[in-house]
Amino acid sequence: MSRQNITLYADSRLASLYKRGFPLVEQELIEQAEEPLLEGDFLTIEDENEQFIASGYYGSQNKGRGWILSTNKTDRIDEQLFMQRIQKAFALRGRLFADDQTTAFRVFNGEGDGVGGVTIDFYAEYGVITYYSEGIYTMRDWIIEAVKRTYPFVGLYEKKRFAQNGAYVEDDDFVEGEKAPEPLLILENGITYAVYLNDGPMTGIFLDQREVRKRITEQYSKGKTVLNTFSYTGAFSVAAAMGGAVHTTSVDLASRSKERTIEQFSVNDVEIEQQKIHVMDVFEYFKYAQKKQLSFDLVVVDPPSFARSKKQTFSVTKDYATLLKQAIAITNMNGVIVASTNNSVLGMRKFKSFVEQAFTSQKVSYTIIEEYTVPEDYPYLNQYKEGNFLKVLFIRRDN
Repeated sequence: MSRQNITLYADSRLASLYKRGFPLVEQELIEQAEEPLLEGDFLTIEDENEQFIASGYYGSQNKGRGWILSTNKTDRIDEQLFMQRIQKAFALRGRLFADDQTTAFRVFNGEGDGVGGVTIDFYAEYGVITYYSEGIYTMRDWIIEAVKRTYPFVGLYEKKRFAQNGAYVEDDDFVEGEKAPEPLLILENGITYAVYLNDGPMTGIFLDQREVRKRITEQYSKGKTVLNTFSYTGAFSVAAAMGGAVHTTSVDLASRSKERTIEQFSVNDVEIEQQKIHVMDVFEYFKYAQKKQLSFDLVVVDPPSFARSKKQTFSVTKDYATLLKQAIAITNMNGVIVASTNNSVLGMRKFKSFVEQAFTSQKVSYTIIEEYTVPEDYPYLNQYKEGNFLKVLFIRRDN
């Protein structure tokens, strides 16, 4: 493709940010361009004295208008740069590649590994590349070639997340190699999970919650009753069942969640008769549980950042405290709530304020006994805190 090489000038504030390693191309920088930029255009950023600061590319996505790729004037944005960064990222995952109990993890995490706008995930010898802008997608050939020369994947898939507002582009996601079985069985800390690599934007498991599921299995589920809300395919429920939970209850509004959750239990030979699965709105389930005087020892609350049902719209930033209030009401004394969000603009301090607000309003005391953020295979830049998007708190109800 033909692409432009555009020079843009950063004011003193932006120049200082970029010199310190801030990776996002800001809208105010793009507004300088005399002609409309094309997705994938290369950018050179200079300060007000026309001194080089950084180079990157234009790619419009929810988080910004592209990414900085280098602050070194001699670096060229080409296939070799992608090759070096992808090979380095894979090498850093050596411990995970060597772990025969875990066969699914992230091998390239966007700007944390040197190229914002793209991630690569490993699923039992299959690779899934996700592109978050049309800009980075113009460099697809470089990325695929670098991946193929770095690791002998059995097959490659891609997800295009750059339709309107970052939505998934409906397409056949298979790229080349052998097609994965459906489902593809992966291991995570010795537990089997069923995933689908060519079935929409998601695969059936959120890899960033690996450490949280491990703690639930090893420490928080034996002999316990467990409620998993916004349960998706039931991964937290399976983790609890494999850790010795008395029984689990999974609740999700999506109609497919039931069959997929049953499948997750079955591939682990878990007795489905001991598990309950409800396809319904979580807030409606909370009302039902209180009416029936149900309560649980462990409650997992991991909603999407934004969701809409027929009756209401849910937003983490507005409604999480209300959600926690409902969870507190059906959590047993000394029981634990696993409160989680992947909202990138919500910091841990603000998230903890939601917890304080919810427990205080219910006149219930609590202790945060563990907290987690993204695991080791999701590196992020200190200059860009939004990259550390995951916040998880294990909260004990004290009275």
